[in-house]
Amino acid sequence: MERGEKALSELGSDRATYHPHDAAVRESWDEVVNTVLGAHGRIDGLVNNAGMNAQPVGTDSAADFERVLAVNLTGPFHGMQAVIPTMKAQGGGSIVNVSSSGGLMGIPLTSGYAASKWGMRGITRVAALELAKHKVRVNSVHPGMVFTPMSADSAGLVEGEGNYPPAPIGRVARAEEVSGAITYLVSDEATYTTGAEIAVDGAWTAGIAPVALLGPEFAQALLG
Repeated sequence: MERGEKALSELGSDRATYHPHDAAVRESWDEVVNTVLGAHGRIDGLVNNAGMNAQPVGTDSAADFERVLAVNLTGPFHGMQAVIPTMKAQGGGSIVNVSSSGGLMGIPLTSGYAASKWGMRGITRVAALELAKHKVRVNSVHPGMVFTPMSADSAGLVEGEGNYPPAPIGRVARAEEVSGAITYLVSDEATYTTGAEIAVDGAWTAGIAPVALLGPEFAQALLG
């Protein structure tokens, strides 16, 4: 909540509204939709970006696996269902589902995360086909490794050229490089783009990525 309130103060209450909610709970989505409609009268875009990581297949518990799916996959499903009636009624809208490079290729040690991100890819395509006639566009974005406070703490990522050899471009992404792709898909510049999968990963998924390129922590875990 603290980071949400900080973002609101930086953007200004005239440009943004902050409403914390649990992405895995449908009733919470309905509250958000009602809040937005009450403040603005319409919903032009939805970005499903909430997510959490998972554990290796062999050690992941069923409860943790299901929790990851609830947040990463069922949550976006609830979000889409919550906004679709409004978008249909107003004559269009744009939904962007943030998947992952892990939704385009297999990445070890990700279990439920990988399952959810591949699932996000599938539900995006289905929704794009179903909603095209209503001018509701649905696309997915697939980031590679992105520098954030969380990724810096958990994976030791460092910004800057040459600091991430696993990506052919040689560095991790900046958050604004991912948000730029999302902004494009939400905007009127992308009115003929739907059902697309946009990789923002520095060419990580452009070719065959040997396990060794995924980083020493993955290789060490796999080799024991």
